[in-house]
Parts: sequence; C-alpha cells; structure tokens
Amino acid sequence: MSFLMSVLDWLRDSSHWTGDDGIPMRTLQHAQISFESVAIGAVIALPIGIALGHYGKFGNLAINMSNAARAVPSFGILIIAFQAFGLGDTPVVIALVALAIPPMVTNSYVGLTEVDKDVRDAARGMGYRELAQLLRIELPLAVPLVMAGIRTSAVQVIATATLAAFIGGGGYATQIYPAVFAWAVAVALLAVVTELALGGVERVLVPRGVRPERSRMTRRVTMLKTA
Repeated sequence: MSFLMSVLDWLRDSSHWTGDDGIPMRTLQHAQISFESVAIGAVIALPIGIALGHYGKFGNLAINMSNAARAVPSFGILIIAFQAFGLGDTPVVIALVALAIPPMVTNSYVGLTEVDKDVRDAARGMGYRELAQLLRIELPLAVPLVMAGIRTSAVQVIATATLAAFIGGGGYATQIYPAVFAWAVAVALLAVVTELALGGVERVLVPRGVRPERSRMTRRVTMLKTA
C-alpha cells in the first residue's frame, strides 16, 4: 500500500507533468523511438517477406531464421549496440528494429503464399504483368496478415522500448521505482492505442470481400509460430 501511495504522490507532483522530463514529453519520446524502430523494421522486413512470398522460394528458411531471431534477447542486442554506439537512443533503436523484423517477415511471407493459385492464374489470364499482379491482386489479399505482423511488432517494440533506461535513452527510461510502475501503465495504454489505431488502418486497407478469409490465414500463422 505504501508503494502505491508513493506512485500516486509521484503522479500528483506537478513537476512530473512539465518540462523535458514530464510525462507528456516522455510519452512523445517513447512513441517516437517506437515508431522509428517499427518503420525501419518495416522497410527492411516487408520487401523481404513479400518478395519471398510472391516467388515462393526460400520461405521456410526465412521463417526459421525469423523464429530463431526471436530467441535472441533484446537486452543482449542492446548491450552489443551500446558497445558500438555508446549511450543514447541509437542502440535502443537498433535493438528494437531487430525485435520488429521477425514477425513482419513471417506474416508478409505467409500472407503472400496464402493467395490462391487460381487467383494468380486468373490475374495473369487477364493480362496483369507481374508487378501489377503483386500490387493490385496479391498484396490487397495479403493485407490482413501483413498488418497483423506490423501490429505484433509495434506492440512488442512499445513494450520493450523501456530498456532504454539502462543506457540513458529517452522515452519512459527511468530507474525510479514509483515512476517505473507509472510508466508501465502508460506503456500498456500506449500499446493498446497503437493496436487499435493499426486495426483501423487494416480495416481501411483490407478489401471488404477479403475479410472473411482472415481467420483461416491467421490460424495458419499461429501454427507456423508454434511449430
């Protein structure tokens, strides 16, 4: 109870809501670090997963490598990056990018391979060239799983970005125990907001007729992850 009271006292302190160390600024920093990491991870992972899924080659190798990468502790990557780049946000972003890549590679690959072969053949029969077929036929059908990978990565990154505390990074980085509890709640709320926002983006991007296929494809990814 005394610990909870100390948390409430910390939150009631007006100095914690203003300035560079205030809650609003810290929230913005945490969101910025997370967004940058997910964006960089997407630039790296999505083209790889989409290309492998489109051509149907080396997919199992990519998925196995992605699953193996998940076993590498983010803290270990953080320490290695710290040794190379020193204090600050750079090693944090590097560690978070490494965390963000595997789910996006796996989901984008599976999303493309799940596109029905008959649909591909019909697109070619209608005169679609390969790039047009990918952009106008395959990707819209794969959006549910691609977005699921992005959402998974985003939530994991937001939750893990608190490791910045160990190397002097920004965001919710702190080693003051009442603040740690308060930031944990804030991180959870930020993750929920991000999940809902990306869910809204997914609903906008997914063609209406494709939405019933999502549950079947999602089950396939779950089986791959647990295999």
